[in-house]
Amino acid sequence: MLTGKKLAVLGVGKLGEALVMGLLKQGDVRREDIAGSVAHEESLGRIRERLGIEAMTDNRRLVDGRDIILLAVKPQNMDRVLTEIAEVVTPQQLVITVAASVTTQFVEARLRAPVPVVRAMPNTPCVLGAGMTALCGGLYAQDEHLRTAEEIFRAVGETVFIDESLMDGVTGLSASGPAYLYVIIESLAEAGVKLGIPRDIATLLAAQTMLGAARMVLESKAHPALLKDVVTTPAGCTIDGLLELEEGKLRVTLIKAVVKAAERARELVETQNAHPRTSQPQVRH
Repeated sequence: MLTGKKLAVLGVGKLGEALVMGLLKQGDVRREDIAGSVAHEESLGRIRERLGIEAMTDNRRLVDGRDIILLAVKPQNMDRVLTEIAEVVTPQQLVITVAASVTTQFVEARLRAPVPVVRAMPNTPCVLGAGMTALCGGLYAQDEHLRTAEEIFRAVGETVFIDESLMDGVTGLSASGPAYLYVIIESLAEAGVKLGIPRDIATLLAAQTMLGAARMVLESKAHPALLKDVVTTPAGCTIDGLLELEEGKLRVTLIKAVVKAAERARELVETQNAHPRTSQPQVRH
């Protein structure tokens, strides 16, 4: 679906770079068919050198005539950028937004045509090709648009389709999730240091253990509780450690962390909707 398509990436930061590099590595899009924008002139050289693509600061010129427009700008800049490009975006183009808490309705309301919009919620491991991205379509998005977006994000990890009403939950779980896991890795490593293991080795032990455990879940398709039981032998060491985790309420704390982050994401959406534009997209019948 991407062969021969021209892609515009608005806001080529770390995520934008990761997506471009992933697509180039897979060979789905030609380098000459990708162009990106940055906010400051001094960043143009970085994009041209690292990615070898056309780079500019003019968003209107960037999106004109492109098949796919990827909005990778910060959420607080989204309204301004959409206002800049609204006059040149057409229904023949596909707009994909990766900004946290920016809804498809928010984007559609600021464009002046019934443009297909897909919302994507990736996470930071995308930069290593190990990301997790949730996708949902807006009012005018068809199956072909969703499949195109899926192909883009599969270049940097796994994808899943989900109803937009659940996107705040995705933000709290997989988008914010790496931060929670870094805390767990750090804590395990600190425990290793407490037991006399050198810090670099303790960190390697903790991180590789988490990586291996994650692969066990993904590849075996077994419930995490069953995999936990395999490690937990009767009267062994692991059960004592698990009892400490239960006493410390780790399970409940992690659940509350995800829910709290999701609630914050929902608050950001409500703040956006509190200041709607008067123009609304036409309703499809």
